[in-house]
Amino acid sequence: MPTSATGNSRVASPNGFTLVELLVVLVVIGLASAAVMLTLPDDRGGLRVEAERLAARVHAARDEAIVQAKPVALIIDSSGYGFERYRRGEWRPITEPPFDRREWPENMLVRIEGAADGRVAFDEMGISDGAIVTLNRGEDQVRIGIGSDGKIDADI
Repeated sequence: MPTSATGNSRVASPNGFTLVELLVVLVVIGLASAAVMLTLPDDRGGLRVEAERLAARVHAARDEAIVQAKPVALIIDSSGYGFERYRRGEWRPITEPPFDRREWPENMLVRIEGAADGRVAFDEMGISDGAIVTLNRGEDQVRIGIGSDGKIDADI
């Protein structure tokens, strides 16, 4: 005597996974791995971002020197960089954004050529002595040129 509504007394036995179940698992694994890859830091991208940030801030410092008619300098050392304004016969650190001091990210090596004391100053006309700042992280390198005419070029 049949026990089911369709007249079939056979019950399917679960011996494995269906194709749909396997595809769902693969999609979930793919999405999870994509999320992990997107959250991993990219050293090369970080180097570029830092170089672009430095170039933009140096350009803003040059503009500040012109607008305020007071010399502004970029100060670079092994731990970071900041800006100073020349007032009343001395250089004074600028503490307000965007000219506040910024520390270098981890594993960043910095070299500056053309500025013996790590200072690149812009006069009231936006002219500087010029320098080349080289940022290194691992095998990657970015150079930022500060021209004597005040032009800033990032080799990104």
